[in-house]
Amino acid sequence: MVASDPRSGPVPIPLRRGAARPRELLLISRAVEAKQPSGDPKSLVDRYSALFIALAAALWAADAYFRPALVKDGLSSSQIVLVEDLLISLCFLPMARGVVRELRRASWKSWLALAIIAAGPQAFATVLFTRSLSYATTPGAESEVYLLYLLQPVFGLGMSWLILRERRGASFWPLAAVALAGAALIVTAQIPGAPTGALLAAVFVVGAVVLWAAGTVLGRLALHDVSFTTTTAMRFTLALPILFVLLLTSSGGHSPLAGYTAGELPAFLGIALIPGFLALLLYYRALSSTPASVSTLAELGYPAALFLVFSLPAPYGFAAPLRPQEIVGAVLLAISVTTMNLLKGRGQLVTLRGRSGLSAEPETV
Repeated sequence: MVASDPRSGPVPIPLRRGAARPRELLLISRAVEAKQPSGDPKSLVDRYSALFIALAAALWAADAYFRPALVKDGLSSSQIVLVEDLLISLCFLPMARGVVRELRRASWKSWLALAIIAAGPQAFATVLFTRSLSYATTPGAESEVYLLYLLQPVFGLGMSWLILRERRGASFWPLAAVALAGAALIVTAQIPGAPTGALLAAVFVVGAVVLWAAGTVLGRLALHDVSFTTTTAMRFTLALPILFVLLLTSSGGHSPLAGYTAGELPAFLGIALIPGFLALLLYYRALSSTPASVSTLAELGYPAALFLVFSLPAPYGFAAPLRPQEIVGAVLLAISVTTMNLLKGRGQLVTLRGRSGLSAEPETV
């Protein structure tokens, strides 16, 4: 093997015994290149993670087809959420070995985050939200319940800064304002005047919204150490004993299992499989590639999809009139979340600081 010297021409370079010859090196190089994925190595979900979070949030709107009917059947909020949680936990039985294997390697921070997610965003928040529906009986109250969901990004942005040390770029804030304005146009279109819902319903919803915002931030923290499958499975499994205690303490001396009927099984399967199992798996998969600040705004896809469900004709929806204001709001929300996703991919939206425990060095996403 030789190298060129500008003064004296080619200079021989001795090869070590057993070293690869130029032809062998070329073949090795081609073999390595063949194993490399072509184009962007990220998956479709990673590249469009903010949009997939919005899709998962839209699936949560399917809850409106099932949960209110169970409330009207006279079941308590604890009874509904316990069975829902149990059915979702059973869906993770085929994945139990992998989940246990991951948990053995998980750090105490991840265990703490998973435990808080199960207790707060899953157990208490879902019970609070279900309880609010039983109080939302006055005119405008049901719309007020979903209007208060708009507070989630406010709490989520604050917690993502406090816990994850996320720093938003200059382009983030105008897009956040457009997303909030779009969601507000969608939700307020259904309210003819000032909200007139029961105070207790509002209190329960605000409590649920705060806990859900915390769940977004803590979910992002847990996903640094465990997979999205384990995060989703532990959210429901760890919540089971808490929900059972809540059911026992709220039964008022009556049998906690009284009131269930076989006719309620389709509704329970509906809330367990669509807004529960499928939506949360997709949500945590996309959250692993999305800053919590962006996710908390993409989750506004939930009230947007919910009011679309309200506007669909029977039997697919509730035949509420679809107003131009709602269409404008949906367009604004879609544009802002899509633009956030594009800027996220170029590293121009949010910076994660190492003090959050997610990474040792600052990382731009």
